Amino acid sequence: MPNSVLLYPSQHTFVVNGADSLLEAGLRAGLAMNYGCSSGNCGLCKARVVSGQTEKIRHQDYVLSEAEKNQGYVLLCSQTAASDLVIEAHEATNVNEIQFQEIEARVKEVKPLTDKVMLLHLQTPRTNRLRFLAGQSVALSIGDDASNYAIASCPCDDRNLQFHVRDIPGNVFAARVFKGLRSNDKVNIYGPVGEFVLKPESTRPLLLLACNSGFAPVKSLIEHAMSLERAESLHLYWLATVKGGHYLSNWCRSWGDALDNFHYRELSANSLQDPHLDQVLAQVVADHRNMAQFDVYVAGPAQFVTKARAALLQSGVPAAQLACAVI
Repeated sequence: MPNSVLLYPSQHTFVVNGADSLLEAGLRAGLAMNYGCSSGNCGLCKARVVSGQTEKIRHQDYVLSEAEKNQGYVLLCSQTAASDLVIEAHEATNVNEIQFQEIEARVKEVKPLTDKVMLLHLQTPRTNRLRFLAGQSVALSIGDDASNYAIASCPCDDRNLQFHVRDIPGNVFAARVFKGLRSNDKVNIYGPVGEFVLKPESTRPLLLLACNSGFAPVKSLIEHAMSLERAESLHLYWLATVKGGHYLSNWCRSWGDALDNFHYRELSANSLQDPHLDQVLAQVVADHRNMAQFDVYVAGPAQFVTKARAALLQSGVPAAQLACAVI
């Protein structure tokens, strides 16, 4: 039987199904719970059970003191719910609470999305997963070849990380991805960095503007918002200024088909210098009577971000509700 869990002090809730650990179920629900190794060694996921019963499902090497046991402390990665629970556990609310990490990951898959964009799927070790907030970026390196990339997947699956790698002339890392990277090759991850993340506790509708591969961090934000089930509605505009710029359009349409509160629109311009770009941005504003009601996220090349930010601020979006990322 599924059991519900209430977290204090956030009062977030999630459901534990089957033999999932409390940590796994909480992360899958989009909650930024504190943890480290996720295998019972570090003790960072220690939390206090206020009411209800848990059941140990995995071995742990970390030793809780007798005082901690008497106070109801458990490791979330080693316990599941045996009844409905109330748990006192810390959750990260801003990027400063996510520590910088260095992880050696393995290539799970390299797959072309278009002839100019490659999907890079990395998998971390089970005992050393990447803790990050949706929308953040990391540095990826193979030997001395390193580049920064936005994470294109949800923190709810912290072991499987996706990146959208563009074929950029002169970028040695990208060249390796397109020409020589194979399954099981090693890639080092450094991060996360960046403040392009969801506003804590905001329930405002989301308006997201992506240009070309600026879709990568926007995709992470959307998947995280969906897992939280907190946004009233989500509106995605994806502008392409290059051939194949809407490289995951079917993915976006599937969200629209599955969710009543998700709205997707494709936009196009001949280039970032196209005069038509101003009209495209004006159309986004014209679609909505009250832009101030939204939390707005913009990601893409610098020229696009600069123009979009100016247009959105002029339309009445408060600066505190506007986040931008240059990709």
